[in-house]
Amino acid sequence: MQSVYLETTVIGNIAGRLHPAPLIAARQTFTRRWWGTASSRYELFVSDLVFDECSAGDPTAAKERLAVMDGLPLLESPDTAKSLAAALLAGHAVPQSEPRDATHIAIAAVNGIDFLATWNFKHILNPSTQHLIDGICRDAGYEPATICTHEQMLEAFDDS
Repeated sequence: MQSVYLETTVIGNIAGRLHPAPLIAARQTFTRRWWGTASSRYELFVSDLVFDECSAGDPTAAKERLAVMDGLPLLESPDTAKSLAAALLAGHAVPQSEPRDATHIAIAAVNGIDFLATWNFKHILNPSTQHLIDGICRDAGYEPATICTHEQMLEAFDDS
C-alpha cells in the first residue's frame, strides 16, 4: 500500500461545514470523497506539526479537525527533517517566512512517504518551485514525496 502524508489543509477540508465559496466547497467535496475510501487504499499519516496546526484557532473547529486525525499514526520528526527543512528554506524552495511548510515537505521525505497531499498551492504544491524541492531533497539523500491534491489522487486512481 502506498503511503500518504496528510498536510494540515487536508484535515481542514474534511472537518467542518461546507464553505460558502464555490471553489473552497469543491475542494472540500473532492477531499471528502477521497477520504471516504482513503484508508482502504493508502497508509495515512500525520505529524506532530499537523496536530499542532489543527489544534490552533477556534476551539470547536479544532475539536472537529482533531477528531478527523484520531487514530492516524504520527510520523517521526527527526533532526534530519529539521536539517532538510532548513535546506529547503536556504535553497529558496520554500520562502523563509514559511518554515512550517518546509517542515511538512521534509517530514514526508525523510520518512519515505510516497505522497504528500495538500491544498497549499502557494508554498508546497507550487509548480515554479517543485524542481527546487525535488533537487534539494535528492541532494540531501531523500526521495521527495510526490506532492499532489486529493483531486489528483482521486482522478488518477478512481476505480469508478
